[in-house]
Amino acid sequence: MTMPLSDIPRVAVAAGIIWRSGLFLAARRPLGKPRGGFWEFPGGKQEPGESMQETLVRELREELGIDATRIQPWMQTTHAYPDLFVTLHFMHVTAFVGTPVPHDGQTLRWVSIEDSRAMDFLPADRALLDILVSPE
Repeated sequence: MTMPLSDIPRVAVAAGIIWRSGLFLAARRPLGKPRGGFWEFPGGKQEPGESMQETLVRELREELGIDATRIQPWMQTTHAYPDLFVTLHFMHVTAFVGTPVPHDGQTLRWVSIEDSRAMDFLPADRALLDILVSPE
């Protein structure tokens, strides 16, 4: 049975496209979590009172142990999953302090734009791979 649109939870998410030497960091969601096994751009849900940039800085610190120091807003998109409506705010991260470490059980991989197209990315992120260009 399909949930009425008015009952589907809505969330705003900050997603970081973290660059290093022409590659970006992809994170694979742990199995057992919603949408587990899919690759995504690291980030997370906005908390009340946060700007999207503040959300991204907090999430990258919590999930990866890095401090983003140069963030460039890029684009916004929406995606409707059967159980969730997501507004994604994508930002390029071209400088950060620290080494990314997976704190939430995710798998991390530095990938080229070309290689990423063969990976099983979340549908909301997949659409961006065809228009993604490194800002470095």
